[in-house]
Amino acid sequence: MLTRPADLAEDRLVAALDEGWGIGPVTLAYQPVGWGSHHWSVADAAGRRWFLTVDELHRRRTGTESLDGAFRRLRAALSVARGLRDSGLAFAVAPLPARGGEPLVRVAGDFAAALYPHVDGQSFGWGEYTAPGHREAVLEMVVAVHTAPAAARRDALRDDFTVPHLDGLHATLTGDTPDCGPYAHRAARLLAAHAKPVRDLLARYENLVEQHRDTPAVLTHGEPHPGNTMLTPDGWRLIDWDTALLAPPERDLWLLAADDESVLTAYAHATGHTPSPSLLDLYRERWTLADIAVDLARFRHPHTGTADDTKSFTLLTEIITSLT
Repeated sequence: MLTRPADLAEDRLVAALDEGWGIGPVTLAYQPVGWGSHHWSVADAAGRRWFLTVDELHRRRTGTESLDGAFRRLRAALSVARGLRDSGLAFAVAPLPARGGEPLVRVAGDFAAALYPHVDGQSFGWGEYTAPGHREAVLEMVVAVHTAPAAARRDALRDDFTVPHLDGLHATLTGDTPDCGPYAHRAARLLAAHAKPVRDLLARYENLVEQHRDTPAVLTHGEPHPGNTMLTPDGWRLIDWDTALLAPPERDLWLLAADDESVLTAYAHATGHTPSPSLLDLYRERWTLADIAVDLARFRHPHTGTADDTKSFTLLTEIITSLT
């Protein structure tokens, strides 16, 4: 995220690092990278370095889910990364265990914090397969995740095909628009102007879910795009495991094969599973719906027009106006 959370003082994070991991005193430097979570680089007087990720739990809720429920889901996902790492899959960048072995800690009630080792290497942006062998390396890691031993899967939750904040999308479509910030009514007008393609998207997705609700599942990362990879001196790494779930393999494959369908053939050769075109469509449609619903949810809550708000509205406009 581009801006720090307004209602979380850094001294609360310093205290969390001390209480959760026994680290301190430290200095924090906010890193305006990624999208969805907040990040800080952490250093102590001895020169040791870490990477701290903080999530606003209210943004991770689905429907009427409690903050505790959102925390439990995030805990389960990050436990997967720890399980993969403990199973010998070194490419999985997992959170460092907090006291008690937990992968994250609760901060100030509304936030969750996870601490990672500092990783030196090359980072990438969304959609950029620019390095030699990059896509092939991601496919290799995805295959390893999908075929991971049972021990790595024991904490994973099952994908129930829920779209986060879908209730807010439906409410906005019916004209329910809270007056809670500079983008609230602009977002509602944007949605109203493109209501038909959005409703069509919802109908297509719901139909696909009914077709595939009982499909066998594997362990999936959820967002294996270039921005969630790093090239280090020790090889490729897969980061940001907060979306890990048991799900059909197409949950990872649609994105990986978006502009190179040879990936699907290579995956079938490696695993014996031929990807389903309709499941690829399901996860492609779900991604679009989730982007719309999450951005709308941002504008259905109090907001002030920060750089993150502006970027979110720009992305929402691009997505909605591209629907047919």
